[in-house]
This record gives sequence, C-alpha cells and structure tokens, in this order.
Amino acid sequence: MFEATKAKFELPEGVIYLDGNSLGPLPKGAAGRVARTMTEEWGKRLIRGWNDAGWMAAPERIGDRIAPLVGAPAGSVTMGDTLSIKMFQALAAALGLAPEGRRVVLSDEGNFPTDLYMADGLLAALGGGHELKVVAPEAVEDAIDESVAVLMLTEVDYRTGRLHDMARLTAKAHAAGALAVWDLAHSAGALPIDLEGAGADFAAGCTYKYLNGGPGAPAFIYVAPRWADVARPILSGWLGHEAPFAFDLDYRPAPGVARMRVGTPPIIALASLDAALDVWDGISLAEVRRVSLALSERFIAEVEARCPMLTLASPRDGAERGSQVSFRHPEGYAIMQALIARGLIGDFRAPDALRFGFTPLYIDEGDVMAAVAILEEVMAGRLWDRPEYRKRARVT
Repeated sequence: MFEATKAKFELPEGVIYLDGNSLGPLPKGAAGRVARTMTEEWGKRLIRGWNDAGWMAAPERIGDRIAPLVGAPAGSVTMGDTLSIKMFQALAAALGLAPEGRRVVLSDEGNFPTDLYMADGLLAALGGGHELKVVAPEAVEDAIDESVAVLMLTEVDYRTGRLHDMARLTAKAHAAGALAVWDLAHSAGALPIDLEGAGADFAAGCTYKYLNGGPGAPAFIYVAPRWADVARPILSGWLGHEAPFAFDLDYRPAPGVARMRVGTPPIIALASLDAALDVWDGISLAEVRRVSLALSERFIAEVEARCPMLTLASPRDGAERGSQVSFRHPEGYAIMQALIARGLIGDFRAPDALRFGFTPLYIDEGDVMAAVAILEEVMAGRLWDRPEYRKRARVT
C-alpha cells in the first residue's frame, strides 16, 4: 500500500528506523527545496524574498497544509516558534477566556513534561491562586469539575502511547464550563484527528516527528474559529500585530489565527517542512492508522512470544494506543543502545521504557519482523550487558 511513499524517504542501508515518533527521516524532496530556498530565493532575491518569494505568508500557507491532517478548517492554523511556546500561548489564551474565578489547569502525569513546565511557569507568573493540578491519566475525566478553567492534555502519551478520547474529554470540559487545550505532538500524522468535530478550543503540535519536517522544525498552533478574533495572545510579538510595518508603539492583535505569530518565521526550516508535506498528498490518514495498528499488533505479539523478559507498557487494545509501542525492562537504556548498534533504532524514555514508533509511510511488515529478530538476539544473548551500552548520552 505504501511502497511508493517509502521510496520518498532517505533511509540508510542496514537501518530499521522505528523512531519516527521522535524524529522523522529525511524526505528526499526536502534537501532540494531547502537548497532552492537558499540559492534561488535568499541568494538571488535577498530581502526581496519576503515579498517576491512569499516568505511572509508562509506560516499561514503551510498552516493550511497541516490543517486537513488535524481536522481543522482553513485559516485556523499557523506556524512558527517551538511547541513549548505554542502551548504556552494556547494555555494563556484559554485561561483568558475561562469563566471568572476559575484558577485550576488540569493535566495528567502522561503529559509531556515541557507542557507542565510551561504551565507551571505561566501560573506562577499570573499568581492569584492559580493551580496546576496533575492527576493519573485514568483519573482525568472524574477530575473535571467546576473548579477547572482549562483542561490541558497530550492526546497520545509520549512514553506509553496511551490515547486519550479527545471528543469525550473536551465535551466533559465544556459541560463543566472549562476550555480544552490539546498537545498533538505524538498524534499529528499518526492517526486521524478531528479538532473541529471534537470541539477543541486550542491545540498545538510539533512537525519533526510524524510530519518529517526535520530537527527543530517549527511548531503549529490551532485556534478554534469561534475564538480567533477574541483570544488574547500573551506573547504580543511584532508579527502578530495587525500592521507590523506601521511600527505602532501600541499592540493591536492581527485578525484571526495570525495573532498567534510571534517572531520572524524560520523560512529555511519551513521550506523543509513544506517539502515534507508533499509526501502526504493523496494519503489517507484512516489507512495510515489501519496499517500502523496492524504493524504494532504484529510487533507486540512477536515480542511477547520471543522476549518474555520484556513487559508491555502500552495499552494492549489498539484503539487505546497511538502509533507507538513501549516495553519495560530495568536495563532499558543499555538494551536500546545494543539495538541501535545492530541497526534497529528506537529510543529510551526514563525510567525503563524502550519505545518504538510504527509509521507505514516507510515501515512495513518486513521491517517489523527484522526488528523483532534483532531484539530477540539482543535479549536472548544478554548482548546489552556491556559497559559501553550503559554510558548515558545527552540525548536518550
């Protein structure tokens, strides 16, 4: 089904890449697109590129390419900055729209830490009794009550792949008078998302994982159309101004989602992402989801049969998982280094999770079976039990 898309990626010989949930591989069209942006646009047009090459409009244009992948209408997504900044913006805007007197931001222990850090910093700066309440993932629904101002969740747990029901939890938040902010870092490009249908108020996501935009690729932010002209951006950046080149001393937010722009858009990085999004032309996310579940189910069954010393950390029911699978082992870090040394690239998440991503755009059943064979070899022979595999690198 996806043979043609696999040919669109640079995949090193002798490598099985099950880490697209952390950094997607290089699309073959990206290097040429970046080179043209640098030589033909920047090189020849210089500063004229902002007008002649459409650089200034790139965040909204590329946002409109991402919108269908996350179930958002045109004009509701823009690009720029990092996921941490976009989540900070989304949370601050949601708090500004919450009912008077609400002070609680509700999240869960499976949320990506940067979201919790940004929320903690924002609430500390706001003062006034604001509280970040963090509960177990399975306790979220019962914790939504009339004290909550904003529900802030990562749709797919970065460590285990557990999948939240966005529509149900958003509806519960709205029924309690709260707003819902979603982090789509591990779901955008991995499974069908319906932000509009679920009624989400705000969402943000990175583009270097399943969307293959490259390391440090800019993040996106979604603002529901009902809030687009009333949400107050806490980061009142120059390019979120209604008329940046009027150079007014007073800030007036731009109409719509453009008010969530902050600084100068990263044009070269956006060129890489733009090329990566070409891969998605004509691709059905429903089919991506179907195949990713089939691949991950096969992986789980084979690993449990052949590596009984590993414990499944992800939900067993595929409907409750994203597109990644984690197994636990006390020596998880060393095991992952041994796998990488043999050409199977996944990643490790503390304290003990070996994490593998299943992306049908370039992973097939043959890759899965080859990966299981390497894992079985490493586990059966305790090949991970070497000093060099225990030495922690800066990035795990």
